[in-house]
Amino acid sequence: MTARPTRLRHNHATYWAYLVHRLSGLALVLFLPFHFLFLASGLEDTARMDGLLHWTENPMIKLAEGGLVILLAAHLTGGLRLLAVEFLPWRDGQKTLVSLAAGASLAMGLVFLFNAY
Repeated sequence: MTARPTRLRHNHATYWAYLVHRLSGLALVLFLPFHFLFLASGLEDTARMDGLLHWTENPMIKLAEGGLVILLAAHLTGGLRLLAVEFLPWRDGQKTLVSLAAGASLAMGLVFLFNAY
């Protein structure tokens, strides 16, 4: 049995779901320490917290927060997809589940953005 070339396997929806799940997890790992540092520094000094909160009113920061929510939702839905793959029987509709997970992630991020403005 001959193995398929790698590039053919990368053109499948489940590969892209895998990649988005891993990259969103990496982005969250990189973001969270800064977020906790931000919160900790604001808790020490209320004037500093007010300044930091004022800084978050910047439209670029709001956009970045929306992106963060999309990453979080993508990671959540990707993790749920992995749990389904691991514990449920394999079905032909895996591509549909990947599309639904991507759509749900985007919808959650957009709802956050609309509420942020």
